[in-house]
Amino acid sequence: MAMGSSALLSQPFLFFETPIFTLGTQSVNVIWLAKFTLCLGLMLLVVRWIRHILNTRLLVGLVVNEGDRKLIANLAGFTLLAVGIVVLMQVMGINFETLALIFGGLGVAVGFGLQDITKNIASGITLMSERKLKVGDLIYFAGGEGRIRDIFLRSTVITSFQGSELIIPNVQLTNNIVEKWGYQAKRGRVEIPLVVEQHSNLVLVTELLLKAAGQEPNVLSDPAPKALLQGFGDIGLNFELWVWTDHIDQRSLIRSALNFRIEYLFRLHAIKIPYHPTNNRNLYPVTDAATNLINGSPEAASMPSIHNALIELPYFQYFDELEIRELIEQGSPRYFNPGDILVKQDEYFPFFCVMLKGEVDAIFENEKVSQRLFSLQHRDFFGELPLLLKIPYPTSMRAVGEVVLFTIPEDCFADLLSRYPQIKAAVSEEMLKRQEYIQLCQSSLKKMGLLPEEFDNNPVTWLKSRLMKLWGN
Repeated sequence: MAMGSSALLSQPFLFFETPIFTLGTQSVNVIWLAKFTLCLGLMLLVVRWIRHILNTRLLVGLVVNEGDRKLIANLAGFTLLAVGIVVLMQVMGINFETLALIFGGLGVAVGFGLQDITKNIASGITLMSERKLKVGDLIYFAGGEGRIRDIFLRSTVITSFQGSELIIPNVQLTNNIVEKWGYQAKRGRVEIPLVVEQHSNLVLVTELLLKAAGQEPNVLSDPAPKALLQGFGDIGLNFELWVWTDHIDQRSLIRSALNFRIEYLFRLHAIKIPYHPTNNRNLYPVTDAATNLINGSPEAASMPSIHNALIELPYFQYFDELEIRELIEQGSPRYFNPGDILVKQDEYFPFFCVMLKGEVDAIFENEKVSQRLFSLQHRDFFGELPLLLKIPYPTSMRAVGEVVLFTIPEDCFADLLSRYPQIKAAVSEEMLKRQEYIQLCQSSLKKMGLLPEEFDNNPVTWLKSRLMKLWGN
């Protein structure tokens, strides 16, 4: 009985030590495979760690740019892994002379089965060695466009302008045409093709195209924009506007902005864009809702319009259609229910807020009191003082009824103040009316240590001097 129990206990160990197959002169069993797998896994972790250290520390200290850092780290990792596998196989007792015969016999079959992977690996080595494409380059290829984030042996990772990552087999980049913009190069040409009616005033068309280009802030004046008459088409005259920019990666946004400006200027000067006679412009039936809008029904008039609400405000009434469109594009509407807290006291809110609908109370609270300082209604605004003084809100802003705000980000608000004197004047005038609110802001600044020990006790005088320093006048 004792010998039988001993045999049963040793049986599992015999299974782990029993050879499964022979690799050259080395007998391979379960224990050997476990050791090999463990060592290979540790090797992969070490190689990955070395790549990370090279890319983020050692090469950074040597002032190597990002593209070269990743290239050197990837090549070093590949070399270390290849050498490590060879050393590991030798340590594990594998005879390479015998392996050469085995791999030679399997080479043809493996080559046919893995030829795509082999091509991509060869292409990856080509990309890394030739360095025609580097990490950070902006490229356009058959499958899309974006910036190269990383180059690996089998594939290249590209970050698209939409924010997604494209994993492209390397062979697509080596065997096809790729348009490349360097890591530092951001200057390029944007082309806007368009057609005008046959009997249009060509001098006026040229003038309006160049005017639209000159009004776009992302368009360079040197090289100067050009308006070209490219030919005479079936339905009109074919023009093309050429502009140069230092933000070629934003060319879609620049093209859209130019199209808006061109359409607006053409409409003002009765320059018509023809449509092909075969195009069916009434492809979809006109619905009742669309008919109501066209006819100016009460239902249409009651529909909220950010555009109409903004141009009714005195400080935006001088804006033209393009300036209002730009403002709407930069800001965003926000909707609140009765009792909602729009902004909490002692929190920083980086937006300038314009009241389009409803009523808002400014509530000051502490351990002893909860006091309403003032109320804001349609056409009022708030948030200018915290933005200009860079402090949290000294009060909470609470919705009394249904509230619609149009919020403008902090950087856009600063741009509005610098570009439009009427907005600066309206903001200054309104701020000086809210003396109790100014005192709270002044107290907040004092607590934060942002005020000198000696300052004028008159908060209005203090604010005026503060604004003069901020605005330089």
